[in-house]
Amino acid sequence: MAIANYFYNKTTRKYVALFGTLFNQLKIERENNAGTKVQELIVPLAYGPYQKFLSRITQDPNLNRASAITLPRMAFEITSYQYDGERNIAVTKKVRKEQKSESDDARNFVYSPTPYNIEFSLFIMTKYSEDATKIMEQIVPFFQPDFTVTANLIDDLDPIDVPIILNGVSTEEIYEGDYIERRAVMYTLNFTMKAWFFGPQRSSKIIKFIDTQYAADTAANAAFEEHVTIQPGLTANGTPTTDINNTIPYTDIEFDDDWGIIKITESL
Repeated sequence: MAIANYFYNKTTRKYVALFGTLFNQLKIERENNAGTKVQELIVPLAYGPYQKFLSRITQDPNLNRASAITLPRMAFEITSYQYDGERNIAVTKKVRKEQKSESDDARNFVYSPTPYNIEFSLFIMTKYSEDATKIMEQIVPFFQPDFTVTANLIDDLDPIDVPIILNGVSTEEIYEGDYIERRAVMYTLNFTMKAWFFGPQRSSKIIKFIDTQYAADTAANAAFEEHVTIQPGLTANGTPTTDINNTIPYTDIEFDDDWGIIKITESL
């Protein structure tokens, strides 16, 4: 069974890294009453469910002390995968991979990828409301509603455009005990990544010579009436040709050469 053969393209791992890179190294600045900058912070970013960070926040009596978690910070996670039939491509279509070996007897390829929408949630957690809006406003203007990133997903394949769509933003204030003391502010940004998942690499031989005979009747004992051969044509100085008398042996012609097509038809 073909599906039982092991392969791993690491595309999910690359999608997670790609998404996280978009929001890495975001900064916020704080000013005093005179409008002078007094502090600049790089907002930490980590992968994981927001409940993990919230449980740490609610157990910390002082969010400003040096500890395992401080605010502001961001987290993100994958929330779901959904098949996207609107981007479906014929499953028999082949995507040829770049040939890097000296031998040109075979070509590596993968079949057309499967389209999936990966849902991401990005969580912004701060102690102050303005810190949250400073971070959010550095993200939202770039998504109208999508932002396209070009990435190398599969070795030896051309880079692929991956649109990331911002679906919406929601806010929440998290309290502990009564509602007099505010504990934290959280913004949740929901995204859809238009992803592709590829199957295993395969290899197929290159056809350089075709030898065919034709019959006018479909009967099993019908006599062949025509003999056709097709091969690439290339002169010794690298010029494409359709003349069988001017070409070098077809076995010496490489796939990426600029060759012509020689077709010879003979009546039998």
